[in-house]
Amino acid sequence: MLRQPPRTSVSRVAPSLASAPRSAVRPAPPPLLLLPAQAFTVKWANCESEVEEAQRLRHLVFVQEMGARPMPPPGTPEGLDADRFDAFCDHLLVRAAGDDTGKPGPVIGTYRVLGPDAARRAGGLYSDGEFDLARLDCLRPRAVELGRSCVHPAWRSGGVIMALWGALAQYMRLHELDTMIGCASVGIADGGDAARRLWLRLHAQHLVAPQWQVRPYEPLRVDCRSGDAPGDAAAIPAAETPPLIKGYLRCGAQLLGPPALDTAFNTADLPMLMRIADLAPRYRKHFLGA
Repeated sequence: MLRQPPRTSVSRVAPSLASAPRSAVRPAPPPLLLLPAQAFTVKWANCESEVEEAQRLRHLVFVQEMGARPMPPPGTPEGLDADRFDAFCDHLLVRAAGDDTGKPGPVIGTYRVLGPDAARRAGGLYSDGEFDLARLDCLRPRAVELGRSCVHPAWRSGGVIMALWGALAQYMRLHELDTMIGCASVGIADGGDAARRLWLRLHAQHLVAPQWQVRPYEPLRVDCRSGDAPGDAAAIPAAETPPLIKGYLRCGAQLLGPPALDTAFNTADLPMLMRIADLAPRYRKHFLGA
């Protein structure tokens, strides 16, 4: 799910990528996927330079486009979005078709995936710095954290994100994992009003059961303002649901609790949970063939 700078008790010291722990088994890349008159491939980064390509795309989207002000580790090259968790993650890439000379095309979409073993080595999840996730401890042995999801502005027709999701489904099945955790971000350039209204409208239908709900350490204020009717989702003024969140909810994801304020990225982060068992039937067939 989503993009993510560590906070509170999380160290900002970045281990070197060359010595970073990697998953023992990597998923086979999905087959070539086609868009009208264009092609792209999906793969897992297997060297530092490929991870840097993902970080460069993240910088383009989060910093240049969205106005984020993250604090990368000392020594991070200019133009890269990086944090200490990158060294522990598997990085999923979508690459545009290359040119006639054989030169590979640019990375146009990415996710980073923090598996359960890597999360233990990293000292926890990125989201542990934003939320009290103690209620999810029993899920951690078979859970991954998704983060830093983004697609190049010129490729947001939907095909790239579907290709990423298909590869994530393969990853989950190959590693016998059943839960995805992450944060979906909503911009707060408007002071957080859209994020507030989105939470008030969505939580009535999409909030997990009480035993799974989590608490943000730095919450976005989400209490009703005058004119809003508490508990009546139909009375909340409309707030456009970001496409990524809309897609997650269609797949069967649920909200884990109210949003956290992320001042570095200028967003409100909604914690989300996706269990493979809850995957909507049409998406189960599409991604898992089941």
